[in-house]
Amino acid sequence: MRQAGGKDDAPVREAGGEAARGEVAAGRRRTYAELLRWDTALGVLLVAVLLAGAGGTEGFAETTNLSAALNDTAEIALIALPMTLLVVAGQVDLSVASMLGLSSALAGSLWDAGWAFELIVPVCLLVGLAGGLLNGWLVTRVGLPALAVTIGTLTLYRGLASVVLGNKAVADFPETYAQWASYTKTVPGTFVPYPIALFAVLAVGAAVVLHRTRYGRAMFAIGAQEQAAWFAGVRVNRIKLVLFALTGLTAAFAGIVHTLRYGSARADNGIGLELVVIASVLLGGVDFNGGKGTLGGAVAGVLLIGVLNNLLTLNDVSNEIQVVVTGVLLIVSVLTPRVIAVAGERRQRRTAAT
Repeated sequence: MRQAGGKDDAPVREAGGEAARGEVAAGRRRTYAELLRWDTALGVLLVAVLLAGAGGTEGFAETTNLSAALNDTAEIALIALPMTLLVVAGQVDLSVASMLGLSSALAGSLWDAGWAFELIVPVCLLVGLAGGLLNGWLVTRVGLPALAVTIGTLTLYRGLASVVLGNKAVADFPETYAQWASYTKTVPGTFVPYPIALFAVLAVGAAVVLHRTRYGRAMFAIGAQEQAAWFAGVRVNRIKLVLFALTGLTAAFAGIVHTLRYGSARADNGIGLELVVIASVLLGGVDFNGGKGTLGGAVAGVLLIGVLNNLLTLNDVSNEIQVVVTGVLLIVSVLTPRVIAVAGERRQRRTAAT
């Protein structure tokens, strides 16, 4: 009989040691992967830009400027939340800026007609909800691609805004409401404006839904493989319809915030804003093809673009150059994940070959 711990046990101990070392190595690789995640890297970059701005640009770190910088991203940040969910589900809405403009024009027209502002807000929100439902209906029931549908409604909603208000601008909105959209009125004890505080609350809720509920898992499943999700029992069309409706509703609310913040309702408010929203979402690591991304990454993308624009403004860089920077970031945000994926596939093929 062999004694425990004899020579015949050595291979067993060696095999166990190899398995343990393999598990440790795998754990380290997972840790490195977490550290190298796109949204984590973006968060580090955001901190680096903040520190560089505080040390190299006069006035950047002042609380008044930080409040203004945050408030300048309010509409983008609000719309980016439902847009993130929509893109994760493999869809997109290019009509959000036009819906913002339509909401602003409608608010101005009704205010000019003598309506109470308390009635104007729900009407604008209902119009936004209806516009989002129209987008969703055309995609889910008619079967049209979201990109084509929302390019069409982008033009439609902007045209309706021009019909509603024309070329005039309406101002003199009640200060009782306007102050809540201003960077001068902040959450007590902080430099955070109320629109950003609302965004923070909504962002937490959106993150919980996306990453901690079955609805969030369904969005990822739809974006990754819509047909497979349908066969698995996911109510694909219903979820997409709800996401489009939420996006339209939020864009209309952002139109109200924009109108109060600038104190002016115009049919051309928010032109080009949809590109900044999408750039922020994609920069945050959300895959344009759907099925991948995090809400935290999208929030970091919004804040990074906002901080960069503020730094460029403080350094007297023109708006045209800021648009160029946004375009470059949009290209980088689409190209970089693709380059990483191709590099990963090549590495896997080399590993398999050896």
